Amino acid sequence: MLDGDFPEIALHLLKSLAATVLTVTLAAAAQPPAQATPGDAQATPGQKMAATVIAKWPAGSSSQSGPGKWAYEEGVLLDGIAGMWHVTGDGRDFAYIKASVDKYVEPDGAIRGYNDQHTLDDIEMGRADLLVYRVTQDPKYAKAAEFLHERLAAQPRTASGGYWHKQVYPNQMWLDGAYMAEPFRAAYAATFGESADFDDIAHQLLLMDQHMRDTKTGLLRHGWDESKAMPWADKATGLSPEVWGRAMGWYAMALVDVLDWFPKDHPQHAALVAALQRNMAAIVKAQDPASGLWWQVMTHPGEKGNYFEASASCMFTYALAKGVRQGYLPVTDEAAARRGWDGINAKFITTDADGTETLHGTVRVGGLGGKPYRSGTFDYYLSEKVADDDSKGVGAYMLAASEMQQASTATLARGKTVLMDAWFNSQTRKTALGNTELFHYKWTDDSNNGYSLFGRAFRRYGATLATLPAAPTAAALAKAQVYIIASPDNPSKNPNPHYMDKASADTIVTWVRNGGNLLLFSNDRDNTDFNHFNLLADQLGIHFNPVLSHHVVGDDHTAGEVAIPAIPGLFPHAFTAYMKDTSTITVSKGAKAIVTDHGDVMLAIAHFGKGRVLAVVDPWFYNEYADGRKLGQYHGFEAARDVAAWALGHPLLNRP
Repeated sequence: MLDGDFPEIALHLLKSLAATVLTVTLAAAAQPPAQATPGDAQATPGQKMAATVIAKWPAGSSSQSGPGKWAYEEGVLLDGIAGMWHVTGDGRDFAYIKASVDKYVEPDGAIRGYNDQHTLDDIEMGRADLLVYRVTQDPKYAKAAEFLHERLAAQPRTASGGYWHKQVYPNQMWLDGAYMAEPFRAAYAATFGESADFDDIAHQLLLMDQHMRDTKTGLLRHGWDESKAMPWADKATGLSPEVWGRAMGWYAMALVDVLDWFPKDHPQHAALVAALQRNMAAIVKAQDPASGLWWQVMTHPGEKGNYFEASASCMFTYALAKGVRQGYLPVTDEAAARRGWDGINAKFITTDADGTETLHGTVRVGGLGGKPYRSGTFDYYLSEKVADDDSKGVGAYMLAASEMQQASTATLARGKTVLMDAWFNSQTRKTALGNTELFHYKWTDDSNNGYSLFGRAFRRYGATLATLPAAPTAAALAKAQVYIIASPDNPSKNPNPHYMDKASADTIVTWVRNGGNLLLFSNDRDNTDFNHFNLLADQLGIHFNPVLSHHVVGDDHTAGEVAIPAIPGLFPHAFTAYMKDTSTITVSKGAKAIVTDHGDVMLAIAHFGKGRVLAVVDPWFYNEYADGRKLGQYHGFEAARDVAAWALGHPLLNRP
């Protein structure tokens, strides 16, 4: 609904409630990061399950995958752990992912135990491998990803260009394959500059949406035999008989995950969003109104023998909540996700005597054809065994948990854009496979230098991320509510730096005066430009001093510790931050120092016209300081979330 649909007092109450929710969430976020263990009463449901997984299945060796078997079951489990790492900053989660991948990836990039049988299932764990590459930049993981990409290039296809699900299933597309292949392909294409892949990624997903729909419910059938030769295939449509819950879940998750990487200016982006909207609308209609859950066979609700299935319920909850947060699905779908989440925890989760969690109710497998023959009928799907702690269900549960942990704030900044400078800091590097990419304080950089977790902090509130690879203009800034410039280049960092000039500075100042929120992050005297950057900062009452402060030698982290007090509207609680090798700030013209350490101004705020400026002497929020792998004790992850909320200007956080 639009604001005009409410009486003014009702609208005020709704906005006040939303502000209260955000304030409570931020207060919790500013507390020390929970290092969850099984049975930890203070941990979130997702943290409890992640701790359980790490305790039960060291290095990803679940009961399904076993040691030494590169398999999609383990891949989905690691997807769930990755989801939790991205919302908690608990570095132990990444360590678990890396240890799991390292069981298989050899120093030369070969994958130990890979089943080279042209099956899409064996592509899925490439997502975890690719994540480890993006974080560590170790070439062996890039080589493993390249191998998987080459295997996809050799995958057999149907007459219309769709991947066979497996070589042993000729001419057949299964919904499972959407998740097994396409999110990996999209991440690979974005990472290694294979932009032509996006055409075919869209083609694969849209073929399923076009050909596999059940006309009565709008849901998609499990399989499609384009040749219509299989006994299970309808002779007119080639479709399998039923809508299997987890198959539909694979497809829903594939869509929301592919859209993370898919270029917004691609001709098929809108078609993929429309497919997501169409399919999720059908999924919401199929949700059981009493329990909030979804049936094993979705077209037979309440029929004798049918049952609520855990993995599908988790997958739908994840896709709904993430689709809302991404801005692709209506805000009302958050309520459906919430009903699903509540139903999942009521029906499927129990706590064991040792404090670990058990997920009940996941069907082991579901397929078509093969030996023994699987008919795809209602009775067939009910005949497959249901298990506890199936890794596919557990992984999907953690994915759902990662989104529900953000759900209370996921729409508060919908419609707002956060713009990252890529002009004044425009450093590039070569990937392990030879293409050139922007790095250093960029949304797309998952390595120590990057701002990917800082970006996730903004996305937590439903904001849109963008990058400006040119000098700022009034037209470009008009599209953004937040603009960030971090550590402008000097010749030691970039042989051809783009320096701040008066025209750019004046444009930015005018934008701030008219209501923009500007974040200025400097660096120490050797690693950033000061003379030109201060053309902008000085106009705002902030001057960055070209010194080397808080110098850290080796692992003497104490030299970089900064005591941050509670600051109303910014940091709800005091904490200790870490800023290694910084400049300092001198304030004037009404700008205010808000954090001073040993006489040095470290953070300052300026209210300038209708806008605001936050200045920091260090880039601060790059991944090394926020991802929990090394410096989690300094709460960089939580501080990034607080700064994101401040910059987005939520009403209760907009006070001086």
